[in-house]
Amino acid sequence: MDRSLYVEFARRSLGGEELDGASCQRILSDASLDILSLLDAAYEVRKTYFGQEVRVHILNNAQNGHCQEDCHYCAQAKSSKADIEEYGIKSDEEMLQEGRQAYAKGASCYCMVFAGRGASQSRIERLKRVLSAIKTEFPDKEICVSTGFVSNEGAVELKKAGLDRLNHNLNTSEAHYPNICTTHTFADRLNTLLAAKAAGLRVCSGMIVGMGENHADIIDVARRLRALKAESIPVNLLVPIEGNALSPQESGLTPDFILRVLCLFRFLNPSSEIRVAAGREMHLRSMEVMALYPANSLFLQGYLNAKGVSNTRTLQMIKDAGFSIKSEVDLDELLGRQESQQDAITNGSKALLKTIKELRPSIQ
Repeated sequence: MDRSLYVEFARRSLGGEELDGASCQRILSDASLDILSLLDAAYEVRKTYFGQEVRVHILNNAQNGHCQEDCHYCAQAKSSKADIEEYGIKSDEEMLQEGRQAYAKGASCYCMVFAGRGASQSRIERLKRVLSAIKTEFPDKEICVSTGFVSNEGAVELKKAGLDRLNHNLNTSEAHYPNICTTHTFADRLNTLLAAKAAGLRVCSGMIVGMGENHADIIDVARRLRALKAESIPVNLLVPIEGNALSPQESGLTPDFILRVLCLFRFLNPSSEIRVAAGREMHLRSMEVMALYPANSLFLQGYLNAKGVSNTRTLQMIKDAGFSIKSEVDLDELLGRQESQQDAITNGSKALLKTIKELRPSIQ
């Protein structure tokens, strides 16, 4: 196909134009559009705003389970029978320590996630203490919090306490939302994002692809986030967790389609941080590194109740592709630290095995 079409996608995106519906549909479904050419066009937009930089985020599950919402994709939902460890909110010191560890591992943003419907006033007060402690120690580092629904007043309080970003994912389109949750509505989620924007907080909001939505639903979410001027957009890929109400064995996701989705989000949200989030390893497989051409951000080390790959593998992938990371710590230094930690673990295991062997005769 003539390369002029791909150049036009990039030109319109960089020029601030919103792609029309027909173009969006073609990006997702037209097999005659070459995926490498699409990635190259999306990369021109990504490179204009972010260069070769990858932004690394690390999640802290500050509370797990005990949620009364029935989000069908979530292992913490009341409708889920998934085998997870439930626990209440971690101590202030635990959350601060996990923040220290996240920044030391190269994270540009530390993300705290709380289960439950929304942020009560007592939780707001707790968060204010934790935010103050983290900002006192790391005044230049970013903090993102996901704590369910937040009122206008609550958003203002969190902003004053030092919060940089509020995460609240739209997850899917308004039309498809009743199929994935019945205890709250799409409008409830949208109102929380509007409260965050009104308070001056940066917004982190994205979707989960692979929940039975159609192409129009994906396009609708990408456009909604454009209208909201969402600064950070995580594109999650449904991770099947046994026991969840929504846990299909085959989501229909392929590496080619996922990359098309990421290109679409980049064209429609050119200056936003696009994050290839949960499920990237499972669904992209050998094509995982290609996601960094439209996306400029990823999670390191795991996704709440689903595990990721090793930090070393992810950091090495970033380096091998010629990218850098947004961190005060050099990428090579971070890789060196990971190797040292792995060596220490390996040596410790060998020493333990040696001790067991030496003790075995006396035990017998």
